[in-house]
Amino acid sequence: MNEIVLMAFLATLGTWFVTALGAATVVFFKKPDEKALNLMLGFAAGVMIAASFWSLLEPAIERAEAASSIPAGIVAASGFLFGAFFMWGSDKAVTFAMGEGKGMNRIVLLVLAITLHNIPEGLAVGVAFGALKNGSYTLESLLSAASIAIGIGLQNFPEGAAVSIPLRREGCSRRKSFLLGQASGIVEPVAGVVGALLVVYIEAILPFALSFAAGAMILVAVHELIPESQKDQEKQPYFATMGIILGFAVMMLLDVMLG
Repeated sequence: MNEIVLMAFLATLGTWFVTALGAATVVFFKKPDEKALNLMLGFAAGVMIAASFWSLLEPAIERAEAASSIPAGIVAASGFLFGAFFMWGSDKAVTFAMGEGKGMNRIVLLVLAITLHNIPEGLAVGVAFGALKNGSYTLESLLSAASIAIGIGLQNFPEGAAVSIPLRREGCSRRKSFLLGQASGIVEPVAGVVGALLVVYIEAILPFALSFAAGAMILVAVHELIPESQKDQEKQPYFATMGIILGFAVMMLLDVMLG
């Protein structure tokens, strides 16, 4: 394993660790509180919606414009639709396997959506380090690649919580909720190594992969998280909604400020 691949692996190992820290927030919920969980589910939905554009669709369009012979809008739209239809098909398969009315099928979808989202993020970090080329990189280019990893890592904190907290709501123990929450980020080190090793080929498919993950996340946020967060809406009509707004704003700030 050369030094560039090793750096990509260590960087994405760090982004997974931040996902685990986010998932660890579930330990604060000794007993699920409906009001707090509604707020956090709304927050998670806002995070996913914001990440779908700022972390996925926008860079997908930029990369497609720079490297693809196909119009960038077509690349992004096709990947987005494929991602949404993939999650719809996954929903049908999970429902068939687990039966109607079981809350955990929603959680399987959520974990799958976050995991899909983490794959192109890991690829993006791997590509950034792979582009340095062995022995020819400068301190400035190294810091640029590291800043991408830091930005993605900070975004992963609320994403880890976005998995572990809904699991807690469905009755999972805090330990199981944490383990499944952090597991959604394990794919990033793998994808980071692949991205560094195959940077030339990954650059060509990365715009589609980014938009694919965005479509998957939007479907889960709109179809599952937002309706679930709106329970007891008559008593607290805007409580969970403000969580959505807050989650979107926090993720947007992270993405824009950290590039």
